[in-house]
Amino acid sequence: MECDPIERCLVECEFFQGLPAEYLETIGKLCEVREYEPGDVVFRQGDFGEHLYVIAEGQVYLERGVDLGDKKTGTVVISVLGKGRLLGCWSTLLGEPHILMCSAMTQKPSSILRFRGSELRGLMSENSVLGFTLMERLCFLLKDRVQSAYGALEKI
Repeated sequence: MECDPIERCLVECEFFQGLPAEYLETIGKLCEVREYEPGDVVFRQGDFGEHLYVIAEGQVYLERGVDLGDKKTGTVVISVLGKGRLLGCWSTLLGEPHILMCSAMTQKPSSILRFRGSELRGLMSENSVLGFTLMERLCFLLKDRVQSAYGALEKI
C-alpha cells in the first residue's frame, strides 16, 4: 500500500527515518503542508517559536543576524538544508517557550511540513520509547547545527 505524501516525507526525514509506520502515521496527523516561493521567510530570528518543519522538497537556508560592532550589523548563513532535513524551534520538545535564534528562508520553490513541537512532545510523553528515540536524535541534530553555526561564525 502506498503511503500518503506527508508520511512519505516523514519516512525520508533525518529525524523520523526508521520509525515504525504506526508512529509515522500518528505524527503525520500533526502536520500541515505549506508551499513557499524562492526568498519566502519560513520564520524570523527573534520571533516566538512553536513549530518544527520538515523540508519535503526544495531548499532552505538558516541565517543569523550578527552585530559586528561600531553600529554595523550583518548576517551569516549558518547552514543550507534540503529535502528530508528538520528545522525549527527545538525547545518546544522540552516544553519551553523560546525565541528563534535564526531566520529560515527558501532558496528554491519549497514544500515544507509544519507541526507544533508541543503536540509532538505530547506523543513523546505518552510513549517513552518514541520519546527517548527522538530526544537522542535531537541531541545529534543539535550537535551538528551548533558545529555549523560555529563554522559559519569563524568565517566572519
